[in-house]
Amino acid sequence: MSQHFKETPHNAITDSKIARVIPCKQLDVGDPIKWLSLALRDFLRTPGLSVAYGIMFAIIPWMIAYLVQLTGWHLVIMPAIVCFMLIGPFLAAGLYDISWELEKGHKPTMLHSLKAISRNAVNEWGFGILLMVLMIFWLRVASLIHALYPEYLDNTLENLLPFLALGTIVGAGFTLLVFFISAFTQPILMERKVDIATAVLTSMNAVWLNKVPMLIWGAIIFSAVAIGFVTGFVGFIFLMPLIGYATWHGYIDTIEVKRERKYE
Repeated sequence: MSQHFKETPHNAITDSKIARVIPCKQLDVGDPIKWLSLALRDFLRTPGLSVAYGIMFAIIPWMIAYLVQLTGWHLVIMPAIVCFMLIGPFLAAGLYDISWELEKGHKPTMLHSLKAISRNAVNEWGFGILLMVLMIFWLRVASLIHALYPEYLDNTLENLLPFLALGTIVGAGFTLLVFFISAFTQPILMERKVDIATAVLTSMNAVWLNKVPMLIWGAIIFSAVAIGFVTGFVGFIFLMPLIGYATWHGYIDTIEVKRERKYE
């Protein structure tokens, strides 16, 4: 796959020598659409693997919804959606591997993709733990918001609106934080033998320096998740593999390399 070398912007983190940050390229606003087109190509080349991963992604939110129904705690719907977006980047490692194998000219397999997490195991599991801690912290905050809701009030829209608004604002803040942290962290850890701090800071730096294209990309991800929930989780079967493949192509397009990749 040919590389598109773009202008590398300066950044305060790298220039200050405070931490190691892999330089990123300057993205165009249309790049997220290009990533989706490449993702569609990967999906059509590996329909069986793609659908298999899509089913796994559909089962997770279905289980979340089942727990919500079982407990009767309807105010947990928004936290559940955020939790799904928290763990999504970690679970998408197999999808990144499929796109990576296609780039190399190899035939992707389920076994090979499942082993993706073992390439930089310590840091990749560390990233998973980081996402889990953030998820638990968010659930605790959501519990506090729920505790503010008086039990004697009826579950009407007028009564629920202030708490839903507060939960939405706080949830959006957490989602934005996780997007900065995880936009490219997992692909970086998969391809490069770097520590989790380098990967996370590189991801945050890339998002910060490409605010408009990455905001568009974030909106696409959020829309895909929303469509997945609206369609009774069926949409996840097709949309999550596309988002996973597109994320890999976004990583290839965004994060610099010292020398051009040459796959055998």
